[in-house]
Amino acid sequence: MIRYALRCDRDHDFESWFQSSSAYDSQVRRKLVTCPICGSAKVGKAIMAPRIVGKKGRGRATPPPEPVAATTPEAAPSGPTSLLMAQERELRAKLKELRDHIVKNADNVGDRFANEARAMHYGDKEHRPIYGEASPEEAKSLIEEGIEVSPLPTLPEDRN
Repeated sequence: MIRYALRCDRDHDFESWFQSSSAYDSQVRRKLVTCPICGSAKVGKAIMAPRIVGKKGRGRATPPPEPVAATTPEAAPSGPTSLLMAQERELRAKLKELRDHIVKNADNVGDRFANEARAMHYGDKEHRPIYGEASPEEAKSLIEEGIEVSPLPTLPEDRN
């Protein structure tokens, strides 16, 4: 696996992993590598510091160095790491907002979720927004029956 620091034609920096250099070249030719910020498929490699491991360093697990983006006056001051952290914070905020909306506007049916969802699907009960708990087996069974279900988003801070 190889990690490249990348930059789109709009000067957005990001990074991605590829199986090999030829895999990167092939994916770029087919326009499969796109900027996660703006969606541009005009992507190129940014300058990176190489990772050199000496004989003493072999066998030790050390984190790879962060990519060093090319410096130009037009380049954004934040690098790939801070950009990813900002995107992660934004994603977490949106997931929390979604979960809070569901909790506020739906009925918590607890461990009766599978039964309630089936009853509504088959017309035995009036449709309404619900959430609750289901085992992986129950969720799989609901999906196999054509009943649309999806898990509520959980965030790291929910586990504290």
